[in-house]
Amino acid sequence: MLSVEEYTRQAKMCMRCTFCKFIDLNWVKSLRFSRQCPIDTKHAFNLYSPHGLLHSALAELDGSLEFTPKLMDALYKCTLCGACDARCKRNLDIEVLQVIENLRIRCVEQGKGPMPEHKVMADNIRKTHNEYGKPHEDRQKWVGDVKPAKKADIVYFVGCNSAYKQPELARNTAKILKSTGTNFMLLADEWCAGNYVIATGQVDLARELAEHNVKAIEESGAKTVITSSAEVYKSLKVDFPRLLGKSTEDMPYTPLHITEYLDQLMQDGKLSFKKKVDMKITYHDPCNLGRLSEPWQEWVPNYVRVIPIGKVWRRSDRGIYDAPRNILKGIPGIELVEMERNRSNAWCAGSCGGTEIAFPDFALWSAGERIEEAQATGADAIVTASPDVKELLTKAVKAKKVKMAVYDITEIILKAI
Repeated sequence: MLSVEEYTRQAKMCMRCTFCKFIDLNWVKSLRFSRQCPIDTKHAFNLYSPHGLLHSALAELDGSLEFTPKLMDALYKCTLCGACDARCKRNLDIEVLQVIENLRIRCVEQGKGPMPEHKVMADNIRKTHNEYGKPHEDRQKWVGDVKPAKKADIVYFVGCNSAYKQPELARNTAKILKSTGTNFMLLADEWCAGNYVIATGQVDLARELAEHNVKAIEESGAKTVITSSAEVYKSLKVDFPRLLGKSTEDMPYTPLHITEYLDQLMQDGKLSFKKKVDMKITYHDPCNLGRLSEPWQEWVPNYVRVIPIGKVWRRSDRGIYDAPRNILKGIPGIELVEMERNRSNAWCAGSCGGTEIAFPDFALWSAGERIEEAQATGADAIVTASPDVKELLTKAVKAKKVKMAVYDITEIILKAI
């Protein structure tokens, strides 16, 4: 949450170079897969672009632009995937993503936003502590014959999607942890992590969710929190500290994605895969696990002329890219092939930023673009590390009527154990 002064400073720095629309030329392999901004690629109109939204932010600040339906359409179709932010910081170090996020916050504060579908999501969370409006008492219904410990040093934070929509992914994660001899517990009262709440500018509710979940983690006594959801991971590592005015390192727990945890076990010689999985696959980097997952450092703006003092830049090069790939490469029979846009250059599948909730057709188009890129590798399957992304990619495969399997990485790991 930027101050008005910092918000203005960052927005004014945009020089409309349009580099934010394309991946760095050093990594371009073809014209077909050279673009990186979903809304710009789809609409090809200045408002529907990172620099268009930054200049809209300035216009809204000086009163020459209001939150019209067209501005809100562009603002909330943006997936907040962070591709523009990563690209800009190879040149100008502008906080592009934070400006767009703060524009959404201003939209909500003025009573214009978020989109109606986002309000329904927020109401569901207030009533039932999950975005789908399902009974809160069913949150641990997925457990079945999996028996978490009553007390452990590690907490498994499940997340709404795995708890309610794809419970098999929650069971997969629990079985994998059990197979490695990891003693883990569940939170007594887990609430929605609020990834899409803060993304849509609903900061007050997002902070309430952060405060509740952090308190629940502290009361559990656990020092490590593991999740298999990219969205929950980003909330634990970035959003919670940010909402509470802290840095990631100051939080009372260490957040780990399941791939980080298993990769470390592999490096320590405590995990190896015995079963062969004959499959040619490509890996999709979820935005929330890759570009957006770098540690958050709380910083009070301090400049000497134009030079920020003491700021640690989040340039998307410290995301979780290697761990999932190390695991997949360690499974006998797996042939891993990369898409042209990968790691910090990965194309957004469309589920970020609450976009799919309000604009499902646009999100499906974005996911379809990713499926076409995956097909170009000759892979039999696309693997990701996010329940939300897996769900959307599966829809895209069906919509495009192509032969390609979609897996969450926990499904592949379980085949190999």
